[in-house]
Amino acid sequence: MLQAERLLTALCNAKVEFVIIGGMAAVAHGSAYVTADLDICYQRQIENHQRLSRALHSFRPRLRGVSDDVPFVLDVATFKSTINFTLSTDAGDLDLIGEVPGLGNYDAVKSHAEEAELYGFRVWVLTLDGLIASKQTAGRPKDLRLLPELKALQALRDETSKDKR
Repeated sequence: MLQAERLLTALCNAKVEFVIIGGMAAVAHGSAYVTADLDICYQRQIENHQRLSRALHSFRPRLRGVSDDVPFVLDVATFKSTINFTLSTDAGDLDLIGEVPGLGNYDAVKSHAEEAELYGFRVWVLTLDGLIASKQTAGRPKDLRLLPELKALQALRDETSKDKR
């Protein structure tokens, strides 16, 4: 079961540079979507790799869908060899994404993000426009099913902004 608060607390306390993307970002914008994992786009710099691996160490990260017999250590060398990770942890499933389809790397994703408060922390969350673009590009059935709700939330937000002017 996802314990997003525990994961986000560890990431924030370790000063990891990341943007919340995927289902949790949709939920932060008011979506009724139920997500079973936390997806983040992380900055791909060695210092951030170190902070990220330290922050997640106690959660025993392992490759999701791969036998526990396969050795895996989330460290700087591992980050250098791969950019996207689908992990199981003691606090639930966590996807570490180095590049988001339709948007790009961390800097590009952050340019499509806004700050929000979650669990007492100020974090970067992908905007509705960014979510829509990434979901359309990914084109997976679960992403396409979420698009109408995201577009409705965007229309509602646009209408509310217009009314405030």
